[in-house]
Amino acid sequence: MKLSIVIPARNEAGNVEKTVALLRDHLDQAGITTFEILVVDDGSADDTFALVQVEHERDARIRVVRNNGKHGFGRAVRFGLEHFDGDAVIIFMADASDAPEDVVTYYYILRDEADCAFGSRFMRGSRIYDYPRFKLLINRLANFVIRLLFWLPLNDVTNAFKGYRADVIKGCQPLISPHFNLTIEIPLKAIVRGYSYRVIPISWRNRHVGTSKLKLKEQGSRYLYTLLTVWFEYLLTRSDYRRDEDEKFEPWHEVEFKKAGQLAESAPKGDKS
Repeated sequence: MKLSIVIPARNEAGNVEKTVALLRDHLDQAGITTFEILVVDDGSADDTFALVQVEHERDARIRVVRNNGKHGFGRAVRFGLEHFDGDAVIIFMADASDAPEDVVTYYYILRDEADCAFGSRFMRGSRIYDYPRFKLLINRLANFVIRLLFWLPLNDVTNAFKGYRADVIKGCQPLISPHFNLTIEIPLKAIVRGYSYRVIPISWRNRHVGTSKLKLKEQGSRYLYTLLTVWFEYLLTRSDYRRDEDEKFEPWHEVEFKKAGQLAESAPKGDKS
């Protein structure tokens, strides 16, 4: 399974070089060598693009593309999701707030266990460092409301760091959120539309360089719009997406084996006369 990691980046010259290097090294050490790290430069005014381009020249598995359209976290992620070429994709933050070790765990979940890999910063085994108190309060309140509306066991829907098989991204279209509200649009659509998922404890630490792009005052109405839009879909179309109880998740190697068998069956038969 080829893994893609999409990293939205805006003015992250102080972080992005270290972030992509850490990711590459952890994946290589874990024996995961078929991957791409795709950085989306979202209108940076610093050296973000140039720094990643240097890393690309050293390692072709690292790529950088420019989002030349309208900017915003959600637009940058959506641009990356339109240009990745892996069989599964993980959204990772440029400030290295997420742990590369958790990317490795996500990889095996997506390959062998579920359509989606979700992490929680707020369950037994998780670790968080230097989370701003006010943001923590808003986070817990928002996630409580989401859990209540959708009856979810997942308590960290708002976290951007999540992984999906490529067919999940296709099945969640159209993605429309232009900003951080995309962080709830994708996982909620995936859950509502019947894709399987597994939740694990993850680590998170606050950035040491630069400032967060998330502005709570600007995002409230956007989150509410996205939440209500997907909630109405949940209420009106649950039976349309519900999977059969005996439907079994297929690990990646079984999917590839089945594809190979189908190709063999459809191949022209030789003349036996």
